[in-house]
Amino acid sequence: MNYIEELIIIYMKILQIIPNTVVDGPHLRTSIYISGCKHNCKGCHNPQSHDFNAGIEITIQDLINKILSLNCNYITLSGGDPLYSAIECCELCKKLKELNPNFNIWVYTGFEFEYVKHFEIMKYIDVLCDGPFIERLKDTSLPFRGSSNQRLIDVPASLKSGKIILFNN
Repeated sequence: MNYIEELIIIYMKILQIIPNTVVDGPHLRTSIYISGCKHNCKGCHNPQSHDFNAGIEITIQDLINKILSLNCNYITLSGGDPLYSAIECCELCKKLKELNPNFNIWVYTGFEFEYVKHFEIMKYIDVLCDGPFIERLKDTSLPFRGSSNQRLIDVPASLKSGKIILFNN
């Protein structure tokens, strides 16, 4: 870390950290719920996450230390919508991948991939669940998503090919 990096401490707002969950992606994962969302999806399962001021403020380094203490290489960022905090979440994902390239990182967003594929954070995401939750398309039989319009996208393969490649369980 250089002198300038030492002076810059990046904070983010999170609602909670849930270790050992299986609902936000395959394997036992650590899910981090980020504060803030403007999508206001009707029927959202986590409406308390919409408030950008909800939860606690934490430094990215403290969050990384917490993640490392849980000894879990499977991480999910949800919320809220992590891409409303794309700069902070990008820094988190980048540092995690620098520490261990085998971190498997999933991100849930109400934005569609076509809109966010150029965000820097995409370089550090393995799977993106995209699209808003649409109550009339709710389908509880779908793995790891709430409505049939949402896609599980293999981000590295999609970026490499220039077309959307869906994640294959």
